[in-house]
Amino acid sequence: MAPILIKTILISESVDPCCKKILEDNGIQVTEKLNLTKEDLISEIKDYDGLVVRSSTKVTADVINAARNLKIIGRAGTGVDNVDVEAATKNGVIVMNTPSGNTISAAELTCILLTSLSRHVPQAAMSMKAGKWDRKKFMGTELYGKTLGIVGLGRIGKEVASRMQSFGMKTIGYDPITPREVSASWGVEQMSLEELWPQCDFITVHTPLMPSTTGLLNDTSFAKCKTGVRVVNCARGGIIDEDALLRALGVRTEPPKNRALVDHANVISCPHLGASTHEAQARCGQDIALQIVDMVKGKGLVGAVNAQVLASTFCQESHQWIRLGEAIGAVLRSCATSKPCSQVQITTQGDRLKTSTGYITSAVMVGLLSQATGGSANLVNALTLAKQSGITVTQTHSQSEASCHGVCEVEISADGAGYKASGSVLGGVPVLLELGGSIFRQPVSLAGNLLFLLVSPGPNLLSSMAGVLAAAGVEMQSFSAPTANGGEVWCCVGVSAPVGDLGALKPVAKQASQIAI
Repeated sequence: MAPILIKTILISESVDPCCKKILEDNGIQVTEKLNLTKEDLISEIKDYDGLVVRSSTKVTADVINAARNLKIIGRAGTGVDNVDVEAATKNGVIVMNTPSGNTISAAELTCILLTSLSRHVPQAAMSMKAGKWDRKKFMGTELYGKTLGIVGLGRIGKEVASRMQSFGMKTIGYDPITPREVSASWGVEQMSLEELWPQCDFITVHTPLMPSTTGLLNDTSFAKCKTGVRVVNCARGGIIDEDALLRALGVRTEPPKNRALVDHANVISCPHLGASTHEAQARCGQDIALQIVDMVKGKGLVGAVNAQVLASTFCQESHQWIRLGEAIGAVLRSCATSKPCSQVQITTQGDRLKTSTGYITSAVMVGLLSQATGGSANLVNALTLAKQSGITVTQTHSQSEASCHGVCEVEISADGAGYKASGSVLGGVPVLLELGGSIFRQPVSLAGNLLFLLVSPGPNLLSSMAGVLAAAGVEMQSFSAPTANGGEVWCCVGVSAPVGDLGALKPVAKQASQIAI
């Protein structure tokens, strides 16, 4: 992927000073404006290429739609529930977080709360401050030999397991993504939630808040737990049903509105402190700055929440295939003229492209959609825009031995008609191999001003074409014909400038289209 140009960044919350310094040391102009209202942010954001936030700034669709230059939203932290990722994707804006910046701090806080729960430490401390000596009231329980259920076995869940195993706890867990053999290597036995609930003496949750995890611990799940089970939520309010744990240790809104929950004698509560350490804030500020700099310099992409397809595009070879995909899409778009596209099939062939189908597919869609979207289509939003336009996109890969250099084949359906093209990268140059069943004698270099003409071959075709183009004030620079001459075929003409009126080519071509690459 070509480096993304980021010249200006707005930081809208208090982020560690190292973030601004790293960005400025790498030539990016940084402005800090804190505590902006929604209206102020909408007014301000239009002038910036990037936005860095923590958790308080609400980056809504209105904010994103107002940001005419915005290319990156950097979240100095893990959760991105304060960012409308769908709106960002639609607008081609990368959303990036720092997936490991607060891992240790959040894991340590979880362990602190687990130990505090087992020994009633906060309640006993408050009792002492009130002048009491209630030893019997605060009888606790050992962690040794107890079972800890960890729901969510990502970075934080793994670190919690490691630390609590040192207390002699048995660690079991659930995660729909992390393979069982991976968590087993950390000493965590994975199982279903139905199996996990009855075994736990302690439960801790480390999942994002999404529809599938909202109310994950509820009346039904609590009914399956042991009496006296202790639960810690250092993730997000809403994962634990408030009314089920008073009935819950998590809160749906932050700060909580249900004071009965916070004031309950058996509840330990604190503000959202998972990432509130000096180390975590410095790490998150540093990470988001370095990630943005690496992206701008074309070194790599880390922490992209909505643009994973870009992660494998940071090498020179991928740039060439991206240009090929966009060019093939543009060729087919021009051949289909104004007919609406309904289906697109992209097939990559050859070993060298077996991991490239994703970004090549997005590149093809950029080429197909660029005219209809006014040039706003990019690798981030191309598939989203295609879906919104009712276009069905399918992608496959074939291990064809004949395509040792790698081949990309694209077939589209537009208004009931089919159009097909294939291309490759030869010597570092994107080339067109075939168009509409016409296989070119020599691959067509996809660069410059190109005319694609559906013609009936004949001895006078080339001279007639040269004459028509000359009359139109355009010089013919190259001519590519297919290997077969029977019936109507597609040929490609390189010209010095775009033809002002394609209708002038009717004497020599049944159909004409052109692109500039």
